Amino acid sequence: MKFTTPVPIANSNHPIDYNAKIVSLGSCFAVNMGEKLDYFKFQNRTNPFGIIFNPVSIEKLVARAVDQRMFTEADIFFHNERFHCYAVHSDLSHQDKNEFLERLNEIVASTHQQIKESTHVLITYGTSWVYREKEKSVIVTNCHKMPQTHFDKHILSVATIETAIQNTVDTIRQLNPSCAFVFTISPVRHIKDGFVENQRSKAHLITALQNLLYEQQLNYSEYFPAYEIVIDELRDYRFYSDDLLHPSSVAIDYVWERFRETTLSETTFSTLEEVDSIQKGLLHKPFYPASESHQKFVSKLQEKIAQVQAKFPFIQF
Repeated sequence: MKFTTPVPIANSNHPIDYNAKIVSLGSCFAVNMGEKLDYFKFQNRTNPFGIIFNPVSIEKLVARAVDQRMFTEADIFFHNERFHCYAVHSDLSHQDKNEFLERLNEIVASTHQQIKESTHVLITYGTSWVYREKEKSVIVTNCHKMPQTHFDKHILSVATIETAIQNTVDTIRQLNPSCAFVFTISPVRHIKDGFVENQRSKAHLITALQNLLYEQQLNYSEYFPAYEIVIDELRDYRFYSDDLLHPSSVAIDYVWERFRETTLSETTFSTLEEVDSIQKGLLHKPFYPASESHQKFVSKLQEKIAQVQAKFPFIQF
């Protein structure tokens, strides 16, 4: 008897192994998957400019990093005792103007290098709804709690999203012609936009992305159905967190498991288990730290760490 409808997923033609170098960009669901990659000690960098929800903002930040266009005072503003930048998330905002600009430009430089060296770029789109700042008529990444009267809200057309995605891929390929792409749509429900509006937003993202993939405009690119897994395969509020909008930890674990079995190389599986065992061991809190049994446990754990690091020296615990 079946109680769910599993989403069929083909194995990746460009699987990720422990030699891969990954850049993950996009919504808060990109952070969820990035945290899994970090936990299992892949060479991964997630959202250097903070969480980004819409395709146009991702396109602009990728172009800035690839072209190494540094931020200037013209790109920032002061509000509520902090300096902000409409191009990046508010997590990066700072009280000191010079430190803020220095930090932003360090991120531009490091992201340029990471894109240049990456084997895989993972991009998760969250919404088609955007806010356009009225004075400069530019789409912002984050409103930074500025009054809503400063912005016009509108939904990106399918054609505009297609262009943004294509430009993102083309820009990255100028710097790194051989990297592979994995695209996903975030299953997080943006109900503040409205129920129908959220579905319309996701539909625009899915349509644009599938148009490009179907027409084979995105070489070395694949779609991982995270949205479909949560919405169709799980399809139950028990797989959502308390806000009933974000996937629960159980749902995230389940999506990761589907990602692991289809997008990661089989050569990683034994190392994944070893790393997981070490991570759990490091979290262990003994009743008697000085006991002989615990000292044996610590010694055995260090042996496991040494064995993993002998194969992959970049892994640090």
